[in-house]
Amino acid sequence: MKLASLRHGRDGRLVVVDADLRSFAPTGGIAATLQDALDDWARCAPRLRDVAAALDAHQAKDALPFEPAACAAPLPRAYHWVDGSAYVNHVELVRKARGAEMPASFWTDPLVYQGGGDDFLGPTDDAPFASEDWGIDFEAEVAVVTGDVPMGSTADEVRQRNDIRLVMLANDWSLRNLIPGELAKGFGFYQSKPATAFSPVAVTPDELGEAWRDSRVHLPLVSTLNGTPFGQPDAGTDMTFDFAQLIAHCAKTRNLRAGTVVGSGTVSNYDRSRGSACIAERRMLEQIDGGEARTPFMRFGDRVRIEMLDGAGRTVFGAIDQQVIRPWR
Repeated sequence: MKLASLRHGRDGRLVVVDADLRSFAPTGGIAATLQDALDDWARCAPRLRDVAAALDAHQAKDALPFEPAACAAPLPRAYHWVDGSAYVNHVELVRKARGAEMPASFWTDPLVYQGGGDDFLGPTDDAPFASEDWGIDFEAEVAVVTGDVPMGSTADEVRQRNDIRLVMLANDWSLRNLIPGELAKGFGFYQSKPATAFSPVAVTPDELGEAWRDSRVHLPLVSTLNGTPFGQPDAGTDMTFDFAQLIAHCAKTRNLRAGTVVGSGTVSNYDRSRGSACIAERRMLEQIDGGEARTPFMRFGDRVRIEMLDGAGRTVFGAIDQQVIRPWR
């Protein structure tokens, strides 16, 4: 099934969306918000699936046209947002571009950081930044939403319990020129990682069919910048750590509560013909190949679109479609 949150208060109003993203139906009192549904998943999920089945059979009497622009992020705010770097190829390129060796442990121990979950952007929200000098960059990612995950869980236990409740897309904005100064302090990202945007809908893993296997999504993640194709790396290829492994890493010393959002990090393939999922990676490749980066970071008025297409070319999660703007204050 596919779920979305219409703009309503701080936490949105949960609705069920049909498989083709053409119509939606209210939940009929099953759960007011997506967080409510996640907190009581065993009761809510079967009832929400019934609504989805009626929608897909064109039997929902209260169905209305679905408009992504009316959506907040599926979880407009989350108790816990953690982003990984599951595509070690991407990390390797970053270090190679600046002439640094990559520690061997990066292939066996995931990199993650905890971001701000209190203010996510909707799929069509403008992205406000005070200065173009900050190095504005998009990052196209896949993200999952968990149920309750007990501390110390292994990746196999995460898979066996079906702890991954939902899958969605993310644009994890980065301010590249602020990152070096923050990392030099030895205390991680903060100012360089502004609000993240998410796709219009989140889907249950079974909705992905054969594309969901090994706790990965095996579909291309397509990005365009100002209407020009930028990249379409396959999210299931070259993913060093799958989502179950990322979740187990995060749960090593703490419980993860229902509604925890875990990002994959920038999707990246060794096959360079697939393009990149962020500007920084393209700049790295330009620097490695030609000695200098040529592609500029984003400027005010630039627009990025991120979506994932199935084997028939249909959008799975709807598109993240955002324009960079000056802040409104």
